[in-house]
Amino acid sequence: MLLILASCDQERLEPVLTAADGGGKMTSYTAYSIGTESETDVYGRVVFWMDAAGRTQVQVSVYNTEVGSTYPVSLISGTSAAAGSELMALYDLIGKESNGLVFGELGESKFYTITDTSFYDALPELDAHISIFSSGAIIASGDVGANAEPVEMN
Repeated sequence: MLLILASCDQERLEPVLTAADGGGKMTSYTAYSIGTESETDVYGRVVFWMDAAGRTQVQVSVYNTEVGSTYPVSLISGTSAAAGSELMALYDLIGKESNGLVFGELGESKFYTITDTSFYDALPELDAHISIFSSGAIIASGDVGANAEPVEMN
């Protein structure tokens, strides 16, 4: 038995350009510096974005990580100069390399989502800092909210 299927028409499917609920462009952001706290020279930025659903998306990007290494990241109360309690653990950073550039970014997703829709508007008054760890030691940190002036925002 020989079966031949042929078609002269190709149906061209158009892409779906609508965004999922809560999706869309993120245009409001506040960025803070992350400075090195050790000999690793890990430094970078943390950016807090407000998405279309009013949630806060946290993006952490740093330089000088070790490729393949994992670095826990936490938002901690108080300034980076004082020991505080953990407010929330973010996704771990993963050390990567691209075009000769060694960097780290959140591994599970490029963004950590804070679902509390009041968080972004309360950020300027937040008494906190972000810390990045390696083997239990802080290798980089940066003050955020009331403890630092943003390096960039809109």
